[in-house]
Amino acid sequence: MLKRVQHDNFVVILASKSMDTNKFFQSKVFIVIILGIGALVILLFGFKVGEIVGAKKADFSCRWSDNYQRNFGGPRGGFPGGFGDQDFIEANGTFGQIIKVDGSTLIVKGRNDIEKVILVKDATTIKRLQDTIKLSDLKADDSVVVIGQANDSGQIEAKLIRVMPASSKDMTRQMLLPGGPRLR
Repeated sequence: MLKRVQHDNFVVILASKSMDTNKFFQSKVFIVIILGIGALVILLFGFKVGEIVGAKKADFSCRWSDNYQRNFGGPRGGFPGGFGDQDFIEANGTFGQIIKVDGSTLIVKGRNDIEKVILVKDATTIKRLQDTIKLSDLKADDSVVVIGQANDSGQIEAKLIRVMPASSKDMTRQMLLPGGPRLR
């Protein structure tokens, strides 16, 4: 029940004690309203997280595609004439000759003299035949096969680097030596 009181040209309406706010906060209507607002907040949060993830994926894809041709060395104009033997590219790695070793980065000259940047991480495995070797054991002119994954700059983050023997004669000779390494 409401009570009207006039005070110095102002009218004040006071609620009586019969309108109990505690009952309202304990009512089922109030609980349903709060649960609805909470569900809406959670739903909006989920949509926002999805939007952020989508934007990150789109940004990665855009930057990766900007560097694709330069790093993976397909034909300069793309694949207009179809797929010939020379048009195939290495999507998740490369093979070729090391041109430069600079810290934890290798520059490898691959097919068609295309240079590729290889990033060597602590988790990268480097093998020469059956032996595991260190990054410091790699040198210019080594022939390597690199398996890894492209980052958003188009550089290859190496997971495995296999150093190939200089020639098949060297490989045969190493395999035939007593106690020498063997291929798995």
